[in-house]
Amino acid sequence: MMKFWREHRIAAVIITIVRFVVGYAWLTAGWHKLTGETPFNAAGFLNNAINNPIVDKATGEAVYPTYQAFVEHFALPNVKLINIMIPWGEFLVGLGLILGTLTLTAAFFGLLMNFMFLFAGTVSTNPWLLFLGLLVVVAGTNAGRFGLDRYVLPLLHRGADHLFHRKPKNPTTGEGALAK
Repeated sequence: MMKFWREHRIAAVIITIVRFVVGYAWLTAGWHKLTGETPFNAAGFLNNAINNPIVDKATGEAVYPTYQAFVEHFALPNVKLINIMIPWGEFLVGLGLILGTLTLTAAFFGLLMNFMFLFAGTVSTNPWLLFLGLLVVVAGTNAGRFGLDRYVLPLLHRGADHLFHRKPKNPTTGEGALAK
């Protein structure tokens, strides 16, 4: 089944549709925060996550104490940074998924934001975006087959080879090319 998602052309078409749906959700969420009449401010959300944590009904203890500590001791004191990162992150994740550029990176950061929102107790569309984002990750590079990854990823690989002084592979023999 994994081979289908990672290699098959039909799977790439399905994942491209999924990318568009998830990308549109992220792009519009970020766009509304970036262009809204009032500036985006996560302080209320962060304070709510601290003051109303998800608790175990049997014990009354916080279910995600490390997340709560992260919000209280890092996110809230740096709310100005968070106010920039959330809208731009949502917008860029959406753009990356729609264009198929750095698709797996975009999907990873989308999943990361989904988990953060879920840890805070915000359900909304996050479970669906999480599930669909996982499908994109499972598809691997096939997720960007019908997108700009087809052109961007080879350029990045060549740049990394040059940066780390690796010899390019000869496509016919698989051996390293002769040094000049």
